Amino acid sequence: MTETSMQLVERLFDAFNRRDAEAIAELCHQEMEFFAVTGEEVGRGEPYMGPDGLHEYLSDVARVWEELLITVKEVESQGNRLLVRGRVYLRSRDLGIRDMPIAWIWQARDGRFIRGEAFPDPELAEARFGRVSA
Repeated sequence: MTETSMQLVERLFDAFNRRDAEAIAELCHQEMEFFAVTGEEVGRGEPYMGPDGLHEYLSDVARVWEELLITVKEVESQGNRLLVRGRVYLRSRDLGIRDMPIAWIWQARDGRFIRGEAFPDPELAEARFGRVSA
C-alpha cells in the first residue's frame, strides 16, 4: 500500500461519516465483504458484498440510525490486516443514544479493503486479531 494504514482507515471512515458511497467503493475491492453490526440490527444473515452491498449497507444505516459517527483512535497492522480501535456514536428513535468503544478487523488486497468486520466487543477483535496469522 502506498498510503499508511492509518491514512487509509481515516479516508474510509471519513467517507463513511459523510455517507459518500463512491469514495467508500473507491477504497474497497470489488470482492469486498463487510460484516457490520447494522446488518444484525436489520436481520441480515450474510455480509454486505461488493459495491452493491456497500450501497445496501449505507441504506440500512440510514434506515436504522438517525446518526452514526465513527472516530478512529488507533490502528495496528499485521501484514495485510489491520486492527482498528475507535468509538461509535449512534442515535435512533427506537434504541436511543449510544456512545461506545468498537473495533474492526480489516484486510486489504492491492491497496484496497477486501474484508471488514465490526466488533462491538473490542476485546474479541483483539483476541481474534492476535490468533490469526497474516
